[in-house]
Amino acid sequence: MDFDDDESGAPDPKKGRSKLAAENWDMPVVVTTAVQFFESLFANRTSRCRKLHNLADSVIIFDEAQTIPLPYLMPCVRAIAELVVNYGASCVLCTATQPALGPVFTAVSTELAPREITPEIPMNVFVRVRYEQVGRLSDEELADRLNAHCQALCIVGTRKQAQKVFELLDKDGSFHLSTLMTPEHRRAVLEEVRTRLKDGLPCRVVATSLIEAGVDVDFPVVYRAEAGLDSVVQAAGRCNREGKRPAGDSCVYVFQPDSAYTATLPHSMKRPLEIMRSVTRDCPAPDAPETIERYFTALRQFTGDDVDSKRIVPQFENGVEDFSRPSFPFAKAAQEFRLIDSDTRAVLVPCTEEAEALAARLLRGERSRALLRKAGQYSVNVYEDHFNALNSRGALKLLEQDLAVLTDPSLYSKETGMILLADGGVGIFA
Repeated sequence: MDFDDDESGAPDPKKGRSKLAAENWDMPVVVTTAVQFFESLFANRTSRCRKLHNLADSVIIFDEAQTIPLPYLMPCVRAIAELVVNYGASCVLCTATQPALGPVFTAVSTELAPREITPEIPMNVFVRVRYEQVGRLSDEELADRLNAHCQALCIVGTRKQAQKVFELLDKDGSFHLSTLMTPEHRRAVLEEVRTRLKDGLPCRVVATSLIEAGVDVDFPVVYRAEAGLDSVVQAAGRCNREGKRPAGDSCVYVFQPDSAYTATLPHSMKRPLEIMRSVTRDCPAPDAPETIERYFTALRQFTGDDVDSKRIVPQFENGVEDFSRPSFPFAKAAQEFRLIDSDTRAVLVPCTEEAEALAARLLRGERSRALLRKAGQYSVNVYEDHFNALNSRGALKLLEQDLAVLTDPSLYSKETGMILLADGGVGIFA
């Protein structure tokens, strides 16, 4: 959470304790998100900028580096380059699907040629699954296929579809995972999922892409809605993960979801899907390093100038044309550099006794880092329209500009998390 002074720059006494409670990256080890990291680098707010000095002479590890959004790829690369060249940072990009950024870095500076730090390993060591295209599947057809398996994982592209498919599954041994659930809720579900997988009990999970990165589960079968090649390969990492089953018996089924979920996709999301289809048509092994390199190279080439869709880098370069009077557009860049275009706001869900106690403390005005960290484990980040729908229904108690408490427990399901409300409208009865 960020707390700033007022527009004139004068301290706001009402925010004093909240500002002291906010994170400032003043620990030896800091864990944060790519969104928080990069948006802080391009911010012009004191609450975000005051922590940046801690990045000097640090080691920065970018996990799942392939998830840097293409429209902001060049500003992110230039920011990493600046930290390495002028601030003594060492940057490590980790992922099973390296996004072929070598030419991008060397174009910035010949000093920045990336080098591989892992030893060369024969490709056959990683062959643990087979891929199969199964065409278009409706939600009902997909649910029928999943119900036919004792253990299976299904990854879809939207939270709405995840909830819909889950509702169609046999309830015995079926689970749902999405960011509409609090982190603590997801942790409890994953613990039960791992136990059932280990014990050979029925376990069917429908999830969004959150399960693709950093979640250690091992399913015999995975269904993945069509997406970029990196997402498909990451999904395959949840199938036969421990290599205990023959690769031929461990299948990743790639399917086309119902058109209702893809009709409104923006072009930036359709392009990775189209390039994935193109490169896998000629390369039978989607997870081969050469296939992954072809995919990311083609994706970058077809994207063209869209790797800096807001033209942020040229804005800063133009700012130093007159060295006697440099002018950098920090305010404009901060407004335009948003890795997630739609802002989210945190809603604390009092779904357990501990969460209820945390909500009560926050409602009394208590603020501390420890309290806000704990509250985050019981919070759901929702988009602005969803937040406004909850608020207009009287289901929220507002605390700060980015935090509220859910006051209507019926709007949080023990199975699927926060219930998506209709966008609004008028019902006419005759």
